Amino acid sequence: MTPGARIQAAVELLDRIETPPAGEEALPADAVLNAYFRGRRYIGAKDRRAIGDAVFQTLRQRATIDWLLANQAGLSATNRFRALWTFAVHGGIATAELAACCDGGRYHPAPLTEDEARRVRMIDVQQEVPPTVAGQASFPEWLAPEIDAQFGSAAWAEMIAFAQGAPIDLRVNTLKATRDEALAALAKAGIAARPTPLSPLGMRLEGRANVAGLAAYREGLVEVQDESSQLASLLVGAKPGMRVLDLCAGGGGKSLALAAAMGNRGSILACDTDAKRLARLAPRLARSGARIVKTQALGKGNGTDTLGQFDRVLVDAPCSGSGTWRRHPDAKWRLTPAMLDRYRAAQAALLRVAARHVRPNGRLVYAVCSILPSEGADQVAAFISSNEGWRPIAADRAWRDALGTKAPFDSAHMLLTPHRHRTDGFFAAVLEPP
Repeated sequence: MTPGARIQAAVELLDRIETPPAGEEALPADAVLNAYFRGRRYIGAKDRRAIGDAVFQTLRQRATIDWLLANQAGLSATNRFRALWTFAVHGGIATAELAACCDGGRYHPAPLTEDEARRVRMIDVQQEVPPTVAGQASFPEWLAPEIDAQFGSAAWAEMIAFAQGAPIDLRVNTLKATRDEALAALAKAGIAARPTPLSPLGMRLEGRANVAGLAAYREGLVEVQDESSQLASLLVGAKPGMRVLDLCAGGGGKSLALAAAMGNRGSILACDTDAKRLARLAPRLARSGARIVKTQALGKGNGTDTLGQFDRVLVDAPCSGSGTWRRHPDAKWRLTPAMLDRYRAAQAALLRVAARHVRPNGRLVYAVCSILPSEGADQVAAFISSNEGWRPIAADRAWRDALGTKAPFDSAHMLLTPHRHRTDGFFAAVLEPP
């Protein structure tokens, strides 16, 4: 593909991610890219990689790009100019060549006016710096008060880390292999990986790989799971013989981890309101060899009848997904205050429901892949204040009980971030009933 064709493809993809066609649902950026390339088999691997990298780089730095376009070049924040900025600054293409690519030819961007072409050639001059942390680290300005409340003076360093790419982490399935055996299987397949620093079950790939095509994946030796999610699963403290409820199981990644931790002894009930997502767990269970997991779709008037019967209840609640912005940068631009309000209401409701299922001396683990205090520590504080007798277990104690090592944080609850821990952002709290 010519540079112009790559630019135009990136523009089309950014438009589709930002504004889905009428009647179509909004899809995550990776799903949009997959569908686009499936329909254009003629695009080679090298071009797909260049286009995909440009799209994700633009999404990660969109606020910064928009500010620089306006204040440095006097250009509007359209996806065409955003893509040109990315190909110039990160793709190393001279701005004069970029301007020439915009000629309206087949598969090329629409022509530029003479003034626009002059301004595009200004993109690679000495860059200024946006005046706010949100502008520099590229996240929605309306979230700045929450970010400041969470990180204070460390906000810049913490949020800059979210504007970077993320590695691929795998979890060894201990029902079938040890971590050393899984690493050996990956090495045999030509995949370089190393143990994750915090999770005793994790492996971090040193590059890209088609994980689904690996024998180690097809045979159930490994699952894709970020280290933070692995640690949240371990924090549940599920042991052989226990009865466990995974209340918001989704695709079932944590249920699989819990089954392995329990050595296939005991029982796990994986529930979710999205029956389609829950159905995707069946082939994963078969591949993993986990035999103790049962699934139940929850709908209106259809709940579980197992009140007060579980040793462990995990609530991996729906949330903003702010902890996954390295992997899903489009999510931060889709999030609105109204959406966040709905997530917080759902989280509070799920905590109340989950508490009813914990048996005496059991534990409730509340988790969100979020760094926002209103979805994490504030939710837990509100729950405790309105549910007499419930108390938190100190996060360092829960960590030590589960992993046998010193916790890499000193907060009351587990909060992991890419800056401090090289993981996705993740919050988890462990609670005990009266």
